[in-house]
Amino acid sequence: MSVLELFDVHRTHGHGETAVRALRGVSLAVAEGELVAVMGPSGSGKSTLLNLAGGLDRPSDGGVAIEGRRLDGMRRRELAAVRRRSVGYVFQDLNLLPALTAAENVAMPLELDGVSARAARRTALAALADVELADCARRFPDELSGGQQQRVAIARALVGRRRLILADEPTGALDSLTGEAVLRLMRSKVDGGAAGVLVTHEARHAAWADRVVFLRDGRIVDASGPLAQPEQLLDGAAS
Repeated sequence: MSVLELFDVHRTHGHGETAVRALRGVSLAVAEGELVAVMGPSGSGKSTLLNLAGGLDRPSDGGVAIEGRRLDGMRRRELAAVRRRSVGYVFQDLNLLPALTAAENVAMPLELDGVSARAARRTALAALADVELADCARRFPDELSGGQQQRVAIARALVGRRRLILADEPTGALDSLTGEAVLRLMRSKVDGGAAGVLVTHEARHAAWADRVVFLRDGRIVDASGPLAQPEQLLDGAAS
C-alpha cells in the first residue's frame, strides 16, 4: 500500500515575472516499508517537495494523499490532525520549543493527540533513549549542543505510530557515528511499516534508501528504480 502519493504536483511561489516554479509536474508514490532518498542541487525543489508531502504547504496544481486521504480540500484543523497523527517531520531548523524540555518537546505531539501526560512522557523517554539522550530529558534546547538538539527533533519525528517520516538533511549537525545511528533508527521505523522520504546531499546516506529520486529544476530527472504510479490511489481517494 502506498502511504504517500504525489500526482502531477506543481508549486509556484509568487506571481508574474517574479514567480518561481519550485516543482513542475512531480508524481511520486512511496509504499509502506519503503525509504526513498531525494537528491539534487540547491534550489531543485527538494524542501518544497517535503513541505507538500507533509501538508505544510499546498500545491498550485496536482494532488497529494497520505494513507489514501487527499490533502487538498482539507480544512486547517483536518490537516493539523493528519500531520500530528500520521507524519513525523525532521526540519532543517529543528523547530524545538525553547520553553519545553527535551522530553516535553518529544511528548508534545502525543499529548496533543489525546495521549495522557504520563503515557506520553514514558514514550518520549524511550524515544530519547533510542537516540542516546536519556540523560538529557530534563534539559531545555538552549542547554543542548546543536547535535543533541537535532537528535531530540529526530526522536520527536519518530515517536508514536506515525506512518510517514519526512526528513530534511537529518544528520547535518551530527558526527558520522551518530548520523549513522540516526539513519539506522529511521530505517528501522520504515522496516516496521512506515514510509520514509529522506532529503540528503550525501550519497552514503542515500545508500540507506530503497530508491533514490533525483530532482533538477523542479522535475524528477532520474531514479534508481521504477516510480510507482499514483493515479489509482488518488482516483480512489477522490471517490
